[in-house]
Amino acid sequence: MELAFYLSGLVAVLATVGVITGTSPVHAVVYLIVSLIAVALVFFALGAPFAGALEIIVYAGAIMVLFVFVVMMLNLRSEAERDQVLNHPRYWIGPTLLALILLGALVALMSQGGVAKVIDGELLTARAVALTLFGPWLMVVELAAILLLAALVTASHVGRRGNPLRNLHNRGGNG
Repeated sequence: MELAFYLSGLVAVLATVGVITGTSPVHAVVYLIVSLIAVALVFFALGAPFAGALEIIVYAGAIMVLFVFVVMMLNLRSEAERDQVLNHPRYWIGPTLLALILLGALVALMSQGGVAKVIDGELLTARAVALTLFGPWLMVVELAAILLLAALVTASHVGRRGNPLRNLHNRGGNG
């Protein structure tokens, strides 16, 4: 259990250093994906499989796909530069080695009993998280949801083209 924890923590730190020092946005995103998967494996090693699964599904899955999409859309380099940078093997050795170390940590975690055996604590399940969030912390969760809804409405309003009141006035509305 501890071996998987320490290996995953080391990979998370090294991958994060790769994100910070990366010169290409694509390679920085790849290192960030490895870092997020390493943090998920740390959660698994600590006995929180629900948090680890959410880390992989939400962050390493959905959000990183969005980041990769945006980076690819905004890549303003010429075709020759892009092919030269993306296809050179030295840029992919680091993330590949870190991912192989994570695979070794995962094998070590599974060989020691998986997530059923935790380091020093109890197994944190989805039921325990739900009972905590929607029990004594219900008002905080609801306030956070209202705050996120207000932020979404504000972002939608700010992102509109032009002033909505002016558009209403130009169409012959009263005012």
